[in-house]
Amino acid sequence: MEKLEHLQILLKNKEFMKLRKELEQENPVDLAELIEKMTKDERILTMRLLPKDLAVDVFSEMDPDLQETLLSEITTEEIDHLVKEMFVDDLVDLLEELPASLVAEILDRVHPEDRATLNRFLQYKVDTAGSIMTSEYTSLKKSLKVSEAIDYLRQNGQDSETLYSCFVVSDTRVLLGVVTLRTLLLSEDHLTVEDLMEEKVVRVQTEDDVEDVAEIFSRYDFMTLPVVDKENRLVGIITVDDIMDVILEEDTEDFEKMAGTVPSDKPYLKTSVWELAKNRMGWLTFLMLSGILTGAILTSFEDAFLVIPVLVTFIPMLTDTGGNSGSQSSTLIIRGLVLGEIEMKDIVKVFIKEFEVSLMTGTVLALLTYIRLRLLYPDKPLIVLVVSLAILATVIMAKLMGALLPFFAKKIKADPAIMAAPMITTIVDASSLLVYFYLARWILHI
Repeated sequence: MEKLEHLQILLKNKEFMKLRKELEQENPVDLAELIEKMTKDERILTMRLLPKDLAVDVFSEMDPDLQETLLSEITTEEIDHLVKEMFVDDLVDLLEELPASLVAEILDRVHPEDRATLNRFLQYKVDTAGSIMTSEYTSLKKSLKVSEAIDYLRQNGQDSETLYSCFVVSDTRVLLGVVTLRTLLLSEDHLTVEDLMEEKVVRVQTEDDVEDVAEIFSRYDFMTLPVVDKENRLVGIITVDDIMDVILEEDTEDFEKMAGTVPSDKPYLKTSVWELAKNRMGWLTFLMLSGILTGAILTSFEDAFLVIPVLVTFIPMLTDTGGNSGSQSSTLIIRGLVLGEIEMKDIVKVFIKEFEVSLMTGTVLALLTYIRLRLLYPDKPLIVLVVSLAILATVIMAKLMGALLPFFAKKIKADPAIMAAPMITTIVDASSLLVYFYLARWILHI
């Protein structure tokens, strides 16, 4: 806040030269956050004080809602400059968020060749490699000598999003290999790109899912990944900053699903109360209705707790223990499935391991319950035995359900995250009550 107040004072005092120098020292990401907190007039004036290239970088880092607002506030000449200088992938992201009327206006302002590229990118399905790639890269021919390749990069690399990895293509743009800039700079001038390039190139196709792309980045620690079409022609690249955004979005979506709410594209504070309520109402309604099953179970065993009312007092402990146990297992298994550490073929291994874990934890909890209840109810040994055995059975059942339900979700091509705490708790509550009261009937003969 101190920085923002300082900039606002400079604006108020019209110390524009000093303000411009200070703005030039800031990171575009930080500037975007500061400008977002300014008033309309302060925002416009600050953007106009920025050097043009820095203004483009700052605009690219802004929230989509702020970008839309700013486009309605600045002149057509300023819009032209922003559109022409933005990287293609950033411009595609912007167009996907804007109203159709504004998209048409912006597309009319870009060069016909760039417009064709943008239209092609916009046709790729959401959450595919094609939808997040950029076409602004520099490729090399294998016949170039090292000195020629470096000169070529100097002349043509200024508009490339990254130059770290240089992809080698044929005359028909078929991907042949990759060579790093470091390799070029440290190699002798007479060598050719073909001598230095690595032919085994990890690549993705335009229709590949972004989650698969993110997994490749994580597995190989790449900075850049080539995107090819079905004919193996290089059509774009994905950079690590683009995939970091994807990972953040996917993690946020999984957390929201695990919390029993519909994923939202907007930050919490920028989401309306109505939309927040709507996103939560579906799951809450389903879970509430599923609670009817629990009520039905209690009703069917009404005779048991009418005869021995003390049985009812242990229900919260039983259901809470089951829900917590199931949530522990489901969280670990969901994480493993998402990160690729666990595959469908591992279901038997997971079952055995979770059974062993549940047996150990369930036995400890059952013993602790038995000791505690024996002290509280010394005259009711059979009831204490029922509750202790029910704890053991509930923990085993809950952990196995928590481990296996995410596999079931993945098998039917649903997101494993939906089998998280709310769903597991609901299922385990009903199951634990059945086990509890059947044990009571069997041991207490009621």
